[in-house]
Amino acid sequence: MSSTVITLDQNIWKPKYNPWLIAVVVALGAFMEVLDTSIANVALPYMAGSLAASNDQSTWVLTSYLVSNAIVLPISGWLAVRFGRKRFFMGCLTIFTVSSLLCGLAPSLGFLLLFRILQGAGGGGLQPMAQAILADTFPPEKRGLAFALYGITAVMAPTIGPTLGGWITFSYSWRWIFYINVPVGILTWMLVQRFVEDPPYLKRLKAAGVRLDYIGIALLAIGVGALQILLDKGQEDDWFGSNFITTLVMIAAVCLISLVAWEWFQKSPVIDVRMFRSFNFASASLMMFVLGILLFSSLVLMPQFLQTLLGYTSQLAGLALSAGGLVLLFEMPIIGQLTTRVQARRLIAFGWLALSIAMFYSTKRIDLQISFSAATWLRIVQVIGLGFLFVPITLVAYIGIAPEKNNAVAGIVNFMRNMGSSVGTSLVTTLIARRSQFHQLRLVEQARPENPNFMNAAQGLTQRFANAGLGRHEATATAYASIYRSLQAHAASLAYIDIFMVLSVCAAIMFFMSFLLKKNDLHGGAAIAE
Repeated sequence: MSSTVITLDQNIWKPKYNPWLIAVVVALGAFMEVLDTSIANVALPYMAGSLAASNDQSTWVLTSYLVSNAIVLPISGWLAVRFGRKRFFMGCLTIFTVSSLLCGLAPSLGFLLLFRILQGAGGGGLQPMAQAILADTFPPEKRGLAFALYGITAVMAPTIGPTLGGWITFSYSWRWIFYINVPVGILTWMLVQRFVEDPPYLKRLKAAGVRLDYIGIALLAIGVGALQILLDKGQEDDWFGSNFITTLVMIAAVCLISLVAWEWFQKSPVIDVRMFRSFNFASASLMMFVLGILLFSSLVLMPQFLQTLLGYTSQLAGLALSAGGLVLLFEMPIIGQLTTRVQARRLIAFGWLALSIAMFYSTKRIDLQISFSAATWLRIVQVIGLGFLFVPITLVAYIGIAPEKNNAVAGIVNFMRNMGSSVGTSLVTTLIARRSQFHQLRLVEQARPENPNFMNAAQGLTQRFANAGLGRHEATATAYASIYRSLQAHAASLAYIDIFMVLSVCAAIMFFMSFLLKKNDLHGGAAIAE
């Protein structure tokens, strides 16, 4: 078997300033944006009350941000070429910072939604441009360390977002979850202006000019917008039981399929779909999508389980998750170092295996008697595999891709992860509702007069309530109500177990897929094609 090493000349261009200084600057911008995708979740009821809106209406505060963010993400590479990456990054920072201020000042829900759309559009360019800047600033053999820093922002921010948002909302006001972006945004803008620069190839591409693909942009905006809305509102509107959701599904399918067909034959596509001919890039995109599903599914599952079934406050549930975040904080730099010594595909395989085992282990540990310490350790077990996935998968996505495509790679990979997070959140809410109903029906079948265990439990509770001073009829009704609440809680806990099993199977499938990836050259080459 012969092998060919494809290498890239990294001596063509080097940044003027220390690469790690640049990495910290752009990671700060990315962290601010990722944090905003989750920090507003716990503040929705307070926003609704303050702005005289219903709880259902307030959820559009999240949806509006996610829709505009999802539209900008995949075309950020094209926009960077058209306007210049540094200028585009600074423009996104400006829009994000100003709209954050306006969100905090919003006098009504309508204005808040408008400003959230602007905020999401500005934030959509921050994540992929930060990653693309790191890819160009560091040579391939050192990208793992740089992506580890970026990975900390991408994984830590959604972990601490709900806890931080809850603390700010309870201590001050929901408006401050937006105000805090302003000083950070201004500082980041000044640092980017001072230290970040565009590599020569980007300047050449910009000088060559880029044709405006109106049809591609329109298909993308409509298709991704419809997809994001249906994922966010599907369970709430009973999926295909709603004409609204069914219409969105048809619009999303037609527009996205048409987008792929249209972009495939364009000389200057707004999304370079031809990159998916690279098996590594296509596989990395799929894996990042699944990683988004597992990351956000577990981020939703654990605090929701602790709050709805065990009665934890949002702060206490966030505290149970925080230990896992600290593990990732220490784990990411180590993984970055390992990428210079171990093949990325081996790290990815280990990560998926660890994640699959952790999710399966969760099915054995989740119950209504789990303690705070046990929940904390369970979350630590769940996140260990995540650290072995984010950085190596990001590295694999660039294998065999020309430097001129770095912006496009970053945009699509981040888009896939964000869409995975939306699918994961939607999957969790749907499965909890559907599987809880399924298990509840099964358990109700056992709660019959013919079942001696049920009758003994009902009579025992009735006697206990009667001894507490209730009348016989009231004691009986209270006993049956107590049994029904217990039955509902047990059914819900079984639904959580089902979801963790599904996540375990998904991770196992990705584990076997890892061995099909190409090797990366640990000494600076982009790939080793076998």
